[in-house]
Amino acid sequence: MKLQLSTVLLACCVTGFAQGQGNTPGDDHGPPAIVPHRINTPHGMGVTAGSTAQITPVIRYNGGPVMGTPTPYLIWYGNWAQSNGSDNAAGQQIVRDFIHGLSGSNYYVTNASYAGVSGGLNTGGLGNGSNGSQEANDAYSQGTSLSDAQIAAVVSRAIAGGLGPAGGDSNGIYFVLTSSDVNESSGFCTQYCGWHTRSTTMSGASGKDIKYAFVGNANRCLNACAEQTVGPNGNAGVDGMVSVIAHEMEETNTDPDLNAWYNRRGSEDGDMCAWTFGQSPTLGSNGAYYNMTLPGISTPTRNYLIQRELDVNSKCYVDYVHKKQ
Repeated sequence: MKLQLSTVLLACCVTGFAQGQGNTPGDDHGPPAIVPHRINTPHGMGVTAGSTAQITPVIRYNGGPVMGTPTPYLIWYGNWAQSNGSDNAAGQQIVRDFIHGLSGSNYYVTNASYAGVSGGLNTGGLGNGSNGSQEANDAYSQGTSLSDAQIAAVVSRAIAGGLGPAGGDSNGIYFVLTSSDVNESSGFCTQYCGWHTRSTTMSGASGKDIKYAFVGNANRCLNACAEQTVGPNGNAGVDGMVSVIAHEMEETNTDPDLNAWYNRRGSEDGDMCAWTFGQSPTLGSNGAYYNMTLPGISTPTRNYLIQRELDVNSKCYVDYVHKKQ
């Protein structure tokens, strides 16, 4: 969702029914509906804290399933061995470290306020060498400008190539993570920074319910898809990217089939806290703000600036354990 860079309530920033794109939630006829994470507004007024009040209209349960402890799968699309300081192995490791630290963190257990969700992730296959058991590489199989249908084709190709169990993992979330020289033609950088959806008609998946998401490297458009142009880990594009990954991860966890948790406007838990970062971000020595420190795989800890998440009572948190907003 777009963020108003002011101190007004976040409720003003929620847009209309995001699930209205493509087909209707749960309908497998025609292209999948996608739920987009809207772009940020231009920077210049610092990191936005967001309201500590209940966000309205409140989130509500609409009858569909949730995911207990999903498995994230990473599809590195494009060229992640560039010399631009962002699309590189170090950038990939920031993502791995973040997802590893995210599981069971004081932030991600916000999801456990929703019945049936654990607040954890199955991350055991991340970081196993250069290409872990939960990762795959795709060097431009669909070109450098991707449609929504081509994103699905990338996921299908990865599943066929052995990513996850045979025929795909219905308890997985497949992330197509594109390098910054790749565009998503339906509106990356102009209408959204990422999106998630699902399909039961994916080629090679034998009717399984496959959940997948698109997140592009924010280095392509820092003023649209990152909160700051200096990142806590020295890679502004990927540092911005992990905040969008968190947004899509938690939304898929609580609304995998687009028929579980969202409010009457169609906004999911991530949407209702989008582009707000809590009351007490820390300014790091490199000039970048961060609001959480998580354990890593390649390093003991890393700092991140991550958008808040909504609990079942429609309040946004950075640290749900200590109720820090």
